[in-house]
Amino acid sequence: METRQGILCISNKKLKPQFASPQKGDIGESYADITKARKILGYKPKYLLEKGLQEKLYLGNLDAKRDWGFAGDYVESMWLMLQQDEPDDYVVATGETHSVREFAELAFREIGIDIEWQGTGVNEKGVNAANGDVLIEIDAHYFRPTEVDILMGDPSKAKEKLGWEAKVGFEELVKMMVDGDIRAK
Repeated sequence: METRQGILCISNKKLKPQFASPQKGDIGESYADITKARKILGYKPKYLLEKGLQEKLYLGNLDAKRDWGFAGDYVESMWLMLQQDEPDDYVVATGETHSVREFAELAFREIGIDIEWQGTGVNEKGVNAANGDVLIEIDAHYFRPTEVDILMGDPSKAKEKLGWEAKVGFEELVKMMVDGDIRAK
């Protein structure tokens, strides 16, 4: 953040947070983005087969951990930054991590499907616990060349100086995404 000719400028150069909202489903470029949630939420085997669409969800590193947060919370933090007399740098994050695996499990659970994992590494599969259908497979194409296993921000300065902290937790975020997609269909 800096001021130029009386203008307060804010940018997020240090982190690429994993943030999402039901109103905007695909933010960012990583394989672990919310775009995968859209594939999970749209999973209906008969529909996918009839339309010739993909039958399975293909993911990369299931164990990649990210600091997932709600876009609305992050917008509030930006507004609070703009209310400050002096510019400063803040990390806006939840301060907790959850894996791509956890995101997939919760999203499927929201549509009534429990996932069991079979195999390891690139041979691991997410299977519908009720009927044995393979719903998730690993595709090496979705692995990042320089994978960072854990991305987590420390929002303590934002909490201390702005009085900001994330209000929407991970499970609530996944539920919001599922509900938003169901309403959009």
